[in-house]
Amino acid sequence: MLHIMKLAVGVRDVAHLDAIQSTRLALEGRLVHRTRNFPRRAPEVIDGGSLYWVVAGALVVRQLITDIVEDTLSDGSRCAAIVLDPTLVGVAGRPTKPFQGWRYLAAPDAPADLVAGATADGEATMPDALRRELRELGLL
Repeated sequence: MLHIMKLAVGVRDVAHLDAIQSTRLALEGRLVHRTRNFPRRAPEVIDGGSLYWVVAGALVVRQLITDIVEDTLSDGSRCAAIVLDPTLVGVAGRPTKPFQGWRYLAAPDAPADLVAGATADGEATMPDALRRELRELGLL
């Protein structure tokens, strides 16, 4: 299994990504992310891989990739459509430097999913404003 990592350009936080994708899903009937280059290792990615989103400089959320198919952009040029499950799964956030396009992410290197209701060490003693901001960034 292999994952893909992608920058969510122009996305402020996970809630903003969810709102954008909800609109796209309603308009298109399925959720796809189009990219110019077709992943050469697509069979490995489709075999349980996810698209890990980098939002505001941190790898914070993922979506299961259900398929990768050939498609066309609005200008008629060929592209790949990465078909996504609409469920956003929070992951243990980590800072990520900017990069162009997308990158493969090996399964052992992928951050763990966040467990609902779990708290971070020291979270209870953090100032409310800091805790709120870290939650918005998907880091708590």
